[in-house]
Amino acid sequence: MGERTLFGFLERVNRKINRWHYFLGGCVCCSEAIRVPLPFLDFHVVKPMLEQSPPLADQGHSCCGTAQSPAAKSFNLVLINPYELGRQPFALAEASAWLKRAGYPVHCLDLALQKLDPTLLATADGVAIYLGMHTATRIAMEALPRIRQLAPNAQMAAFGLYAPMNADLLRGSGVSAIFGGESEPDLVAWANTLCTEPGVIVDQATIVRHDKIEFLPPDRSDLPQLERYAHLVLPDGSTRVAGFVDSTRGCKHVCRHCPVVPVYEGKFRVVPVDIVLGDIEQQIAAGARHISFGDHDFFNGPTHALNVVRALHARWPDVSFDATIKIQHLLDHADLLPELKRNNCLFIIAAVESVDDHVLGYLAKNHTRADFYRAVDLVRAAGIALAPTWVAFHPWTTLEAYLDLLKSLVDLRLVQAVPPVQLSIRLLVPAGSKLLELPGFTDLISPFDAKLLGYPWRNPDARVDALQTEIQQSVMQAEKANTPRRDVFASIWRMAHAALGLSAPDLDGSELGSAVPHMSEPWYCCAEPTEAQLQNF
Repeated sequence: MGERTLFGFLERVNRKINRWHYFLGGCVCCSEAIRVPLPFLDFHVVKPMLEQSPPLADQGHSCCGTAQSPAAKSFNLVLINPYELGRQPFALAEASAWLKRAGYPVHCLDLALQKLDPTLLATADGVAIYLGMHTATRIAMEALPRIRQLAPNAQMAAFGLYAPMNADLLRGSGVSAIFGGESEPDLVAWANTLCTEPGVIVDQATIVRHDKIEFLPPDRSDLPQLERYAHLVLPDGSTRVAGFVDSTRGCKHVCRHCPVVPVYEGKFRVVPVDIVLGDIEQQIAAGARHISFGDHDFFNGPTHALNVVRALHARWPDVSFDATIKIQHLLDHADLLPELKRNNCLFIIAAVESVDDHVLGYLAKNHTRADFYRAVDLVRAAGIALAPTWVAFHPWTTLEAYLDLLKSLVDLRLVQAVPPVQLSIRLLVPAGSKLLELPGFTDLISPFDAKLLGYPWRNPDARVDALQTEIQQSVMQAEKANTPRRDVFASIWRMAHAALGLSAPDLDGSELGSAVPHMSEPWYCCAEPTEAQLQNF
């Protein structure tokens, strides 16, 4: 095909893409389209642009400033993950892939399994910390003084959901660059600035990116071995190595207590199926026999979800999976549950949070107690285990309501499906929480506490707070002793009745449900970190 013929074809295609600009390519680092304004589209003008020397990727990009220079190869970046629910972190692997593609050496540290490495950090030019959740941020705030001490020449960045929400605190701890949302292009641009302007302190405004970006195959090569992370525990006690994959980011829902909402504002981004499958493939090669999808809601895009699991099952029929799905979506897409089962779904996590309709309204969960009961029946009928999660203690909790929650778990035979820690969790109210917009809510909380990274609150009934403390301490001791879930629940059952001055009915003859598949790391998403976690680095 001749040059003019080729350009004629490209013109026709690109005219459909953008009426007023012609698309000539995409930046390999930030995915920004390279376009030529229509009035200037002339073959004799454009041809030299495409033939320019040195190539665009070598001389730097006007959109993001990427430059693959010799200096980049001697520039050391360290990515740190404080905690990710026992998972091998997708966010670190994806950021690593972007930075390596831009020519930078990258080293990863996962503080859930590793200690801060003095030798590695001593030569670091930049350190970026991933803050995907509350626990990770608490750990990071404790670790930052030590990181600065070990990496005296490095500039600090933070990215992830909790980075923009805690921007002021992070800046006060020496972090000068803060990114949220689709952060990879901004991490590359930050690295470019550090590399090309050595000695310049990069102190910029917080960036929260909502653009669609290119997803790369995550680079997990520098993370600890997969078998060291949380694993699948089957009802018979046997285990499987688990892989951890994200097929989407963000969430289209706006639950008031959710930390995703202040950053993504009801938006979500799809990771292409081929990228998801490639990530699964490399983890299966590393020994995974179960895949845990980390999407905030797997059914944000049900067609995409089905495309992923169908392809997963077709290629690896013996590999099982689990996913997190809203109660609302379980009802709206009940017809898809049998297909999830056919494709080897073992269990579904659902953030139920409460069985009190008033509280569910405050949290904007878009489901009711009756909806939850119906979802239990639907998931159970499909042959899939349901693992509900809870925010059991909040300013609206009463002793009677808490006992009602426990009775619901007994009635629904879900006792063994709930990690005991879930029955001790207190509502977290971080900076930027949509709960702060709820009329009257600010009257229930105290001023922001920088150490706790949130707004403290006390229940109007002091007995409720006392019960929560008692249950939390009991659960922590039970975890250390590896006490069976049904025995821990029986202890909580007795404590809840005692708080009301009641005798607890005997549960020995009750049907508490069968053991269900679950991950070995309890779901600590909304839990405060333990003292051991805060000092583990």
